[in-house]
Amino acid sequence: MRDQPHPAEADAQSAAAPLTLADFDFDLPPALIAQHPAAQRSGSRLLDGTGAVPVDRVFHDLPGLLNPGDLLVFNDTRVIKARLFGEKPTGGAVEALIERVLPNHEVLAHLRASKSPRAGSLVSFARGAFEAEVLGRGGPDDGLFHLRFPGDPLALLEAFGHVPLPPYINHADGADDVARYQTVFARRPGAVAAPTASLHFDEAVLAALAARGVQRAQVTLHVGAGTFQPVRSATLAEHKMHSEWYEVGEATVAAIAHTRAAGGRIVAAGTTTLRALESAALGGRLQPGARETDIFITPGFPFRVVDRLITNFHLPKSTLLMLVSAFAGHAHARALYRHAIESRYRFFSYGDAMLLDRAIDWPPAPAG
Repeated sequence: MRDQPHPAEADAQSAAAPLTLADFDFDLPPALIAQHPAAQRSGSRLLDGTGAVPVDRVFHDLPGLLNPGDLLVFNDTRVIKARLFGEKPTGGAVEALIERVLPNHEVLAHLRASKSPRAGSLVSFARGAFEAEVLGRGGPDDGLFHLRFPGDPLALLEAFGHVPLPPYINHADGADDVARYQTVFARRPGAVAAPTASLHFDEAVLAALAARGVQRAQVTLHVGAGTFQPVRSATLAEHKMHSEWYEVGEATVAAIAHTRAAGGRIVAAGTTTLRALESAALGGRLQPGARETDIFITPGFPFRVVDRLITNFHLPKSTLLMLVSAFAGHAHARALYRHAIESRYRFFSYGDAMLLDRAIDWPPAPAG
């Protein structure tokens, strides 16, 4: 992110003049893009950004940074083997990334081919293991293809699909990715990208959190491939967010209300958890339910639920970097990223993590 004269002055300027895409750009050495996970999940580094001066820690230090009575909220989505390779009847190669599973054995997918297949045609996947019928275009986002599988899509993807590794990871998926591009508490299948901040949690850290008196709750947000989509418009308001399905249950709403009443903090494990919780509170009060969200969080957003955020380091010009800047303050986020690059932290999905406090004490919405 581009340099500005002084953090306090920078945030004052951003309050007076809207930030543009250039304010979220930065130079990242390619060597810092993590291609493989750390040897141990909780052995990743943790940049403690809760104070004015960043502190270098290890992720297994996290329990000591939270208080008894805090509520740690996870995204329990499960990554599906959403990438398929196949061919058209003409023999042309096709790569599919399943974005969403629908009823009646149907899916929405991104298709990459030299020429897009026509509605009514068949695409053969996994060296002829099964065929999918192209029904046409459709879905909440432009460019998706509507396909019908011959059976349960989740079962077919589990049998013949590949782990949908992000575009900046340059190796084909292997057995290590099957295990490590998945959280230890993944439960509900539907994501095509992992909630990466939660990849650092292992059973030892979860046990230490419980012993510390930190409570747990969960939401579900099925992360879509659009999470990697860069913002291309210089004016942020012109960017159209992809839509994702999420659910916040009544038990989680009740846990948040109880935590608030007892003076505890709401800690979101990852930007996907934060997006779900803040989406559920857009009406001013946290509401349980399942729905779609295309929330775009940029500086100035009035956070109503989350007090602390655990997150990885995100791509330049990405909506997730804008979310982090909104949460922690743009100048503070810029300083933390500069420290992370200078200190050789590992970036993106398989990279290291950061702990942040909410920069502005927005009054939380009543939870219930």
